[in-house]
Amino acid sequence: MFAVLSVVGPIFAIVALGYFSVRFKLYPAAGVSGLISFVNNFATPCLLFQAMLSVDFATAFNPQYLLSFYIGAFSCFVLAFLSARIFFKRRPGEAVAVGFSAYFTNTVLLGLPIIQRAYGDESLPYLFAIVGFHAPLLMSFGMLMMELGKRDGAPLGDALKSSAKRIFKNPLLIGITLGILANLSGLSIPGLVNDVTKMLATAVLPAALFGLGGALLQYKLRESWGQALISSLIKLVVHPAIALFFSYYVFNLNPDLIRVAVLTAAMPAGLNVYIFATFYKRSVDIAANTVLQSTLLGVVTISAWLIVLKNVLP
Repeated sequence: MFAVLSVVGPIFAIVALGYFSVRFKLYPAAGVSGLISFVNNFATPCLLFQAMLSVDFATAFNPQYLLSFYIGAFSCFVLAFLSARIFFKRRPGEAVAVGFSAYFTNTVLLGLPIIQRAYGDESLPYLFAIVGFHAPLLMSFGMLMMELGKRDGAPLGDALKSSAKRIFKNPLLIGITLGILANLSGLSIPGLVNDVTKMLATAVLPAALFGLGGALLQYKLRESWGQALISSLIKLVVHPAIALFFSYYVFNLNPDLIRVAVLTAAMPAGLNVYIFATFYKRSVDIAANTVLQSTLLGVVTISAWLIVLKNVLP
């Protein structure tokens, strides 16, 4: 548990810095939206571009291992989406953002250091296999569902066409696509482009966390804590449980693969949950609350899953 605390502590510190900076007028509240726009439209696409450059897709593809993780992810999306629509009467676009908050995992900022501490450097290639498909698959699906959810009664064919146009113009997906194309083509990236995108990529974590903290003043998080708690528990409990069921009981995978699949699924909601919600301006309060709650609760649930894996696997 202390290892988990040492990882999440700095994250909460930067969020708190953003919150109190705006609260005590040390940073202008009007500047938060501009900071978030910078993160969404410039820094995060560069981060995704750089991430795709380094993925080894040839070794990353293990169907049963990947299915164990991603069946759980999409199941969580459906559960959170339906809970938002049926029980909380959210509009389709808002429900998509809620579903996104329950299935997009913090694979790198928390997953990487925690899995490295738990299972050593030899476990990291298994994590990178999931990471390689994580952003392009889940981002693309989330964007498609959001665009369809926003079609406002338009015919499905027309909605699909307009959705495709908007998706292809999305800077997040552009970053992913360019990175994959550069990776698969084997082309060398010009030094200037590589350096600029790397510099912008390093701005994502501090800027997004600071912006998240500053934005918390705009939302009545107490009113959405219940729905965010449901999304958080789906992410922290249901996702790893499904990953364990498929990887261990259905596919009977190697224990090393099972450990990484389950522990990665047990990670809290990723920061892209908040970025996705702010990009579409849907359920931002729930997204912000889910990131905070799942990260805090993750200190306990991740520790619990480590104990479960130790007892279940040889």
